[in-house]
Amino acid sequence: MAPYELRRTFKRTTISDQQRRRDLALLRQNQQRPDSQNRARRLASSVLALPDPSSPAEALIDLPDVVDVHPDLYLDPSSEPEAASHAGRHLDVVEASNLKGRTARHWLSRQLMLMEWMIDVPPSLDRDWYVFARPSGKRCFVVSSNGTTVSRLRNGSILHRFPSSLPNGARTKEISAASHVFCILDCIFHEPDQTYYVIDMICWRGYSLYDCSAEFRFFWLNSKLLETGACDLPSVYHRYRFSVVPVYECNQIGLQKAYTCGVTFAKDGLLFYNRHANYQAGNTPLALVWKDEFCSKYVLDTDGQGQVPIQQQVVLELQGTGKLTTHDDPPIVFGYLEREFFQKSGLQVGNLLRFSIMDESVRIVDGKLELGEIKFLGKANRFRAFADSYSKVFFQHTARHSPLQFMDLMASMDPSLCYENTEDSEMIG
Repeated sequence: MAPYELRRTFKRTTISDQQRRRDLALLRQNQQRPDSQNRARRLASSVLALPDPSSPAEALIDLPDVVDVHPDLYLDPSSEPEAASHAGRHLDVVEASNLKGRTARHWLSRQLMLMEWMIDVPPSLDRDWYVFARPSGKRCFVVSSNGTTVSRLRNGSILHRFPSSLPNGARTKEISAASHVFCILDCIFHEPDQTYYVIDMICWRGYSLYDCSAEFRFFWLNSKLLETGACDLPSVYHRYRFSVVPVYECNQIGLQKAYTCGVTFAKDGLLFYNRHANYQAGNTPLALVWKDEFCSKYVLDTDGQGQVPIQQQVVLELQGTGKLTTHDDPPIVFGYLEREFFQKSGLQVGNLLRFSIMDESVRIVDGKLELGEIKFLGKANRFRAFADSYSKVFFQHTARHSPLQFMDLMASMDPSLCYENTEDSEMIG
């Protein structure tokens, strides 16, 4: 593709409240200082010890790529009190490893940092953000501990159990270490080249990075991972290759490189990380995903046949009161089902249901998306873990009618930056 030529000198008008939520998220992380060391130990223990909830065949089935949802567990208080009790509080290491079934899967899925979809361009995009291409594949945790390495998908299913060159990731004299040494990586497994692309580092050799900024985490990721030999080709004691993704300063040159430069994996959009953001479990506006047809094959959602439906479809979760909600914190209500209807239909609280949206009934009021008429289509795919998030529904709507384009991202930056300059943007690492 020919180099992008900036033709627009204006910024896209802000249409949502995403920036307000970004400001609140930064303020909140400065006020909250969780016990990150114990949190990392709980996660490592649960990834290694949770029973596999699916058969070997099902373990390789990927979930729909809902990268921006907050997977809270919404249950009828009278239906599963024990599950609700476990999900609603912090667990110690033993409790986390003893969770089972649906509760275990929901708890584990809550631990990933999930990106919102970019609705508006952050005003400080070129100062406070990094950008990199998102590999297409299965999002998962990878934990190395006690001489083994385990990867788990967001639904709790084991993807692989294997030896690796990660610290304490294999039973060899060179790699094995004390029991307190473990690592947790946030990865995307890219099937075509059998490679784990590491997009974030959560814990390294027992040292928690939860409370570290993205700037520091990316620096450690690029320096520490290469030292271990984990990026080497597969071998007897290193079954899968790991690789880092080039991370760029999000100025015009860095954005252009992330968007157009060739990589060793199939792209599925761009990821944007605020340099000041800590690793936050759940949905956060401080990490964003953006897609268009050039950098992703999956911009618009498809139906069960892999076709883009004429009308936008949305997956919502059924609550005990009949509310239909997104997976956000707090959840957004997008509709209601009469209790008599869902009881007669055999639906249960917590079911994920698919609806089509009447385009003419969608409104944006004071920066917030409102859905009018929605039509019930049936239950969502049984392998799906979460409802759609608010930002995804918003992004999908604008992608159909007034998409946030690459030129809007470029035009949002300081016009004094010389785009014609071919000097490399600074890369983290």
